Amino acid sequence: MDKEKIVAMREYLTANTWMNADFSRSDQGQKVEMPPVQKAVREDQELIVLPEVNPEVIQTSSFFDLVTNRKSRRKFTDQALTMEELSFLLWTTQGVRKQAGKHVFRVVPSGGNRHTFETYLAVNRVESLANGIYRYLPLEHAIVLETEFSDEEELKEKMRAAANIYTFFADAAVGFMWTTVPYRMEWRYMECTAKMIAIDAGHVCQNLYLAAEAIGCGTCAMGAYNQTKADELLKVDGKDEFVVYMAPVGKV
Repeated sequence: MDKEKIVAMREYLTANTWMNADFSRSDQGQKVEMPPVQKAVREDQELIVLPEVNPEVIQTSSFFDLVTNRKSRRKFTDQALTMEELSFLLWTTQGVRKQAGKHVFRVVPSGGNRHTFETYLAVNRVESLANGIYRYLPLEHAIVLETEFSDEEELKEKMRAAANIYTFFADAAVGFMWTTVPYRMEWRYMECTAKMIAIDAGHVCQNLYLAAEAIGCGTCAMGAYNQTKADELLKVDGKDEFVVYMAPVGKV
């Protein structure tokens, strides 16, 4: 074990970079236009508008019970999620509370309100949805199909490959896969970006844990995935956008 290298990486967790940064040098400080808060939709993609968020899908509303019972769950039933349940999970993890001009305020916190994440879904069992890869559009509260898989086993095989040691990822009704578009954060925070993105990822996935628990589902945060296979599954370039976190969701 290279202890010197390991200890050196601790600097990443400190505030030293932040304290020494000159943010006037950032693209924001240089008056460069703010990057889009959401990836564009291709002309060949049709919006699938999600049902309005409905609190009636909640089975457990006690915050104390949710926090007490929250745990990582790796075994799921064969039951499909409803569109109402999927709508709830997406909104609670990246949904929009309000919008003021170019500024979009979500239900989860983000450093400087930068929100670098795109939410992709590997859908195995959701009522009314074909198997495939979808992307969430928070501004419209809708999803778009990125890649359809007519062969259910092909999608599961690719999910297993992306999940590395976490083969149960492919057993879930839906695999949540979050990518980051780092420039959204770099535009303001430059070299402080990596720490900010890592902190923000925790905010998002914890909300998924509590939301899943509330509707009788389970999830398990996954950090040790196969980066190359996960990026390939979502067809992202691995540089300007890449997977940073994954979590399966299913009925338990």
